[in-house]
Amino acid sequence: MNVRIRRVDPTLPLPRYVTDGAVAFDLCARVNVTIAPRETALVPLNVVIEVPSGYALIVASRSSTPLRKGLVKANGIGIIDRDYCGDGDEVQALFHNVTDAPVTVARGERVAQGLLTPVPRVVWQEVTSFDGDDRGGFGSTGV
Repeated sequence: MNVRIRRVDPTLPLPRYVTDGAVAFDLCARVNVTIAPRETALVPLNVVIEVPSGYALIVASRSSTPLRKGLVKANGIGIIDRDYCGDGDEVQALFHNVTDAPVTVARGERVAQGLLTPVPRVVWQEVTSFDGDDRGGFGSTGV
């Protein structure tokens, strides 16, 4: 699949799949960002991506980022919509520093990953009741 992309800083590499088995591509920081202890900050990821119709771009932390750096995605994942692709719409990741020390994300460091995934558009069919048995609500296994 061909996807249109613009690097904000063309001296940094394009996102890439690091291994043949990788399902997500790595995204790197465009600038140095220092996140104070227990604080949250945006890390610009150097790309504007035109998400294809019928897809969403999911931005997640690389699995090593929380362990190595003490940073977690503050909102779990980021969802980039198809229409977020103007020249100023740089993809960013919101990270929270869970440590007691400042953490610096270095320019060019791979801290996030992106996954293009199909997303069907739903049409709601409202009903007044469902035929299935209640499982007991949130947290229930139905047992």
